[in-house]
Amino acid sequence: MSEFGAYDDIQVSLDRHVAVVEIQRPPHNFFDVSLIEQLADAFEQLGETAACRAIVLAAQGKSFCAGANFAGGGNADRLGDDAAGELYRRAVRLFRAPKPVVAAIQGAAIGGGLGLAVMADFRVACPEARFSANFTRLGFHPGFGLTATLPRLIGQQKAALMFYTSRRIKGPEAAEWGLADVLVPLDQVRQAAIDLAAEMAENAPLGVVETRATLRQGLAETVARATDHELEIQTALRRTADFQEGIQATAERRLPNFQGR
Repeated sequence: MSEFGAYDDIQVSLDRHVAVVEIQRPPHNFFDVSLIEQLADAFEQLGETAACRAIVLAAQGKSFCAGANFAGGGNADRLGDDAAGELYRRAVRLFRAPKPVVAAIQGAAIGGGLGLAVMADFRVACPEARFSANFTRLGFHPGFGLTATLPRLIGQQKAALMFYTSRRIKGPEAAEWGLADVLVPLDQVRQAAIDLAAEMAENAPLGVVETRATLRQGLAETVARATDHELEIQTALRRTADFQEGIQATAERRLPNFQGR
């Protein structure tokens, strides 16, 4: 057991003022309420640890995070109303954590996984990285606060393009859009994220924390309001034929045939 306690699905380490929080659900790191709770607990503990000045959020496996998994399959149709509500309430805790976060995006950040990536202050990615808000391809509505956080990051127009088309944005285009802040080769992603976090950690910790608090003032509250609305619409759309078609088409790896009902 480390000084940060034992977790089921994440590992926390600290070296020279930089903490690495690694998600350990390879290959795709699907999340559920438990994983988000573990991340929030770790972020809060690191927020109270003076030796930690910045956090790197990384993941094992092929994907950074390919979305939500509420019953072992990683599919949005398994995301029940109650579980989604609990997850969103816990996710807001991530936005309240005080230390800056750099996400190391070595692969796909899809759906709610994109929401987790956008929660961070900065994203280090590679050409192989993929970013997608694929909710409408599932007959669904965006979640994880993305209706608030994604436009804040890349602008209303580009966020709308991602939402309406569900297209995948590759690493180089993500860097052009500001969705990724640093683009490096795949094998350098984690170290580049650590280097960026270490650059922040060289500065006065109180100054960094307070500057970040000013820049992100009200963000957690905005995300909480956004997730309340997102959940309401998701709950309604989950009962539509289009949602069932979107899920089935995804499972069968074909284009969906939506009917608007």
